[in-house]
Amino acid sequence: MKKFTKRFIYTLLIIFVLLNIMMAMQAYHATHFYDRSAANEPKRHINEMDLSEKLSAVLFGVKVPKKLVVDSLHVIHTNVTLKTEDGLSLAAWYAKKDSSVAAAARGTVIMFHGHADCKSSDIKEAEAFYSLGYDLLMVDFRAHGESEGNTCTIGYRETRDVKAAYDYVVAQGEKNIVLWGISLGASTIIKTVHDYNIKPTKLILEMPFGTLFDAVKGFTRINHVPEEPAAFLLTFWGGTEQGFWAFGMKPEEYAKDIQCPVLLERGENDIRVTEQETQAIFKNIPTPNKTLVEYADCGHESLYKKDSVKWVATVTQFLKGQ
Repeated sequence: MKKFTKRFIYTLLIIFVLLNIMMAMQAYHATHFYDRSAANEPKRHINEMDLSEKLSAVLFGVKVPKKLVVDSLHVIHTNVTLKTEDGLSLAAWYAKKDSSVAAAARGTVIMFHGHADCKSSDIKEAEAFYSLGYDLLMVDFRAHGESEGNTCTIGYRETRDVKAAYDYVVAQGEKNIVLWGISLGASTIIKTVHDYNIKPTKLILEMPFGTLFDAVKGFTRINHVPEEPAAFLLTFWGGTEQGFWAFGMKPEEYAKDIQCPVLLERGENDIRVTEQETQAIFKNIPTPNKTLVEYADCGHESLYKKDSVKWVATVTQFLKGQ
C-alpha cells in the first residue's frame, strides 16, 4: 500500500510538471510573434496539419508570424513612425485632410486593432470614420504588423503604444481626439486612460475584456480547451514569463477613471468576451455620458463588417452627440 501511494504521488507530480511545461510553452507562443522572414512558415490551420504537427500544436503551441499588413486603405495617407517611451518604433498610417481642398476635419480618430492582428484589418472602420469627417491614425501595436518587437503583453505594456499615438496627434495640434479599439485595442485604451491620465474627447470600445484572466478564459473557450486548470496556468505563465502579475490586470477596474463619453459595443453571440465582462466595465464607467450597444447575430468579430448599417448609425449618433 505504501509503495502504491508513493507511485501515485510521483505520477501526480510528473503530470503536474508536464502540465506546467505545456502551459508555459502555450503561453509563450500566444504572446510572441515572429518577423515573417524569421518564421518557418505562415501559421497553418490545424486541419492542414498532419498528426504529429497537430499533437505538437496541442501540447506546445505553434510559432506565429506577425500578420501581413496589406495597404488597401482607399484614403490618401502617409506612413509614420511613432516612438514609445521604452524605445520601440511603431508603424502607423496617418490620413489628414488637406484643408486647402476640403473642409477642416472634425477631429482625429486613433485606431487600435486586436490580438495577433494589424492595422489593415480595421480599414473598413477607418474609411467609415474618414467619411464622417475625421482624420485617422492607424497603429500597429508592438510585436504586430510592421512595428518593432516580438513580445505582446496583452495590453500591459501596449499602453505605451497608445500613449505614443495620443502624444503624436496632440503634437499635430489636434484638440478633438477619439480613441477607437477592438478587443485587445479596447482594453488597452482603458488601461492607458488609467495609467497616464490622458484626456481623449471620446472613446469607442468594442468588445474589451474585463480582466486578463477573463481574456485567457475566453481564449480557452474558443479553442475548446477546459477552462480549468488551463486558463489559470496560462495566465500565470504568460505574466511570469514577461515579468508582471497577470491576475492584477483588470480593465473593468481601470474603467472607473474614464471621464469622457463612451460608446461600448459587443456582439450578442460573443463567447470570447462575455456579457458579464461588458456589464462590469459599463457599470464602472463613472460618466453619465455612456452608451452600451449590442449587435444581434454577432460574435467576437468586426461589428462593422457584420452589420455596417447599424454600426455606422450608432457611431454617427455617438460622435455627433455632446
